[in-house]
Amino acid sequence: MTSPWVSDVLLAAAGAFILYAVVLLYRVVAGPTMQDRVIAVNVVGTNTVVVLALLSVALEETSFLDIALVYALLNFLMSIAISKFTVERGGVI
Repeated sequence: MTSPWVSDVLLAAAGAFILYAVVLLYRVVAGPTMQDRVIAVNVVGTNTVVVLALLSVALEETSFLDIALVYALLNFLMSIAISKFTVERGGVI
């Protein structure tokens, strides 16, 4: 059981990570190369996993950790698939 102060700090940290992910969406859209976009999407996905973990602890909801784990695996597979696609397409310098 976490104290209300700790929950507030964790929720504030989750909010900061959400703000960081929103800022990264600029790099996803305006990235000069495909590799920049892939890395930005991967970082946004990783931030999502961190936010879900912070929310899980702050709200004492263990099911968020299960969702975070599944999302992390999907994020990893998506990164591999996009990287394979760009290599086959000739987008790697």
